[in-house]
Amino acid sequence: MSQKVLLTSKEVNIILHRLACQLIENHLDFSNSVLIGIQPRGVSLAARLKTILETEYHIPPIPLGFLDITFFRDDFRRGETLEANKTQIDFLVEDKKVVFIDDVLFTGRSIRAALTAIQSFGRPSEIELLVLIDRRFSRHLPIQPDYRGRQVDVINDEKVKVCWKEKEGEDAVYLI
Repeated sequence: MSQKVLLTSKEVNIILHRLACQLIENHLDFSNSVLIGIQPRGVSLAARLKTILETEYHIPPIPLGFLDITFFRDDFRRGETLEANKTQIDFLVEDKKVVFIDDVLFTGRSIRAALTAIQSFGRPSEIELLVLIDRRFSRHLPIQPDYRGRQVDVINDEKVKVCWKEKEGEDAVYLI
């Protein structure tokens, strides 16, 4: 299986800082905003952005949650074995600006599930979407990111793999 490097560690770092700055432009001090990483792959990106915002841009502590969408997916009962992850949202989302964070936007179905799942925690005033990679020609639903790291054109049988230093030992994005 061959793989092509889409983003190097340096490029990932530059993109993370750009995304952090774009978030600051729209949320200022984050006093009415929360970050929610979509389980499982959005968690690392969300945690990394929170760290950058708080340590490098001196934003006060930002609420960070993790949302499992397994039981809200439209393919939940279609025979494929799905593994649930932990939802951890220990703050109110009612009337908050919520930023969903995921690594790759592919068909849009995960985001649709996240929109349904978040309703269990209240009614946000606004929901935005931040993704590291936007596979733009593969959408099944009319969902687009508000913030994107890189937009890529990928043939449907190709896969985008995002690696994080904390889990895979390197920051990189590959096309497989």
